[in-house]
Amino acid sequence: MDLKWKSRVVTEGPERAPQRSLFKAIGLDDKDLEKPLIGIANSWNEIVPGHIHLDKVSEAVKMGIREAGGTPLEFNTIAICDGIAMGHEGMKAPLPSREIIAASVELMVKAHAFDALVLITACDKITPGMLMAAARLNIPTVLVNGGCMLPGEIDGRRVAISHLFEAVGQYKAGKMSEEELRRFESLAVPGPGSCAGLYTANTMAIAAESLGLALPGTSTIPAVSAERIRAGREAGRAVMALLREGIRPLDIMTEKAFENAIRVDVALGGSTNAVLHLMAIAEEAGVKLDLDLFDEISRETPHIANMNPAGPHYVVDLHYAGGVPGVFKELSDMMHLDQLTVSGKTWAQIIENVVIRNREVIRPKDNPYHKQGGLAVLRGTLAPNGAVIKQTAVDPEMLTFKGKAKPFDSEEEAVKAIFDGRIEEGDVVVIRYEGPKGGPGMREMLTATSAIVGFGLKRVALITDGRFSGATRGPAIGHVSPEAAEGGPIALVEEGDEIYIDVPNRKLDLLLSEEELKKRREKWTPPKPRGRGFLAIYSQLAASADKGAVMIPRD
Repeated sequence: MDLKWKSRVVTEGPERAPQRSLFKAIGLDDKDLEKPLIGIANSWNEIVPGHIHLDKVSEAVKMGIREAGGTPLEFNTIAICDGIAMGHEGMKAPLPSREIIAASVELMVKAHAFDALVLITACDKITPGMLMAAARLNIPTVLVNGGCMLPGEIDGRRVAISHLFEAVGQYKAGKMSEEELRRFESLAVPGPGSCAGLYTANTMAIAAESLGLALPGTSTIPAVSAERIRAGREAGRAVMALLREGIRPLDIMTEKAFENAIRVDVALGGSTNAVLHLMAIAEEAGVKLDLDLFDEISRETPHIANMNPAGPHYVVDLHYAGGVPGVFKELSDMMHLDQLTVSGKTWAQIIENVVIRNREVIRPKDNPYHKQGGLAVLRGTLAPNGAVIKQTAVDPEMLTFKGKAKPFDSEEEAVKAIFDGRIEEGDVVVIRYEGPKGGPGMREMLTATSAIVGFGLKRVALITDGRFSGATRGPAIGHVSPEAAEGGPIALVEEGDEIYIDVPNRKLDLLLSEEELKKRREKWTPPKPRGRGFLAIYSQLAASADKGAVMIPRD
């Protein structure tokens, strides 16, 4: 191992006596300071189920680092629970928090001259934020996630948080008693881990593994399994091996690696938020991902796993069926198998002995659930710069749809209208001024989509310049760009306007003449900026959704 690694700038030489004294003040000795200093960024807290156990994972990581000859030093960053934040003003915070997480990890590592880094993470914005930091810092890094939650069970039926959000709509519609709802809330989310379905948290954990930054086979391990602890210990050893070999994140996070991650995501039908986050991570890695690349890959990739919320299977099922290596194996002729991972092996080496153990969970690519992958990018007069839909979660009868617009300038207004029974079959609910700038913060609309499902409305679409939780299912179109706050066509929609959705042909049109649009545009006035504090800063600096909603683009 190179004796001149990075941390020597704070541990070596007489002039560094003050720095060494401060390390000694926390209990380190000279032998500790002769070893590489390995930062551990941990998002543990006592609020989020996905994070409540990460202190145990960290202990395992430290054990692995010490075994391999390093000195581990742990620090923390913030972590927001999207489920708790959902449906109120708090949901403006999670996406901007991605930028705070990335910056906090970046600054801690730079300030303390760590030689390598282990990222201990879970949940929606934390994993992408940490991956953004990994790309910025470009020191040897391994990501280890906290694992998936097990599904709950009610009367022999497996359930998750998505079902509970929909149950609220059933209660409001008089289809479920308050007693039943209270019983549901006590059983649906049974313990530690990222919520059990393929929502954004698990989508991004899988994306990290597909990119090569997490050890193969580890992203889908259940949080309550001892395998999760063993994976943490192995991550500690692995980061030391990367340090010895000089392998850094940008050696792994190549353009081909991002294509692998996109292909795995669409093959599984993952969250639409993966578009925002993979674009943001790629931006930091110096890789340009065009929005249309997601659509191109999705068109040619079969949907081989039908995961909750749209399907019956959960992430734990995917794990025992073969996990991410199983997906790479099944799609091997479509994947870039020469890409390196933090294991030190390429995907070609990794999948040599992989066995797919459940062919209903991971179907053969010649017998998929759908011929195309999970994501579709729509364009048209309502979304000139693009919009995103999870097409595999849409009833086939709603893939092509024409309806009358009912526009709302906030999520709260739309949810009240749904709960009041003012939304009818054939409507297109339009929620605007919820984009990165206009929200600010680009809220998720799970409360609104779940209310539509809970009320039993089959022929109602929802379109927004905000975004959707990975737990959303149905004809929900988000990321409409340009957003309303920037004067996009979505700002000009009036009640009764006809909107045409054609997912197979990737169209999203506001059926108005150009003359009428011009008249409305001349009357439109920009809204006053919303938000204070960091949200105001984010509103001023955030790029649009079709650029990943990053706060400071490279160009």
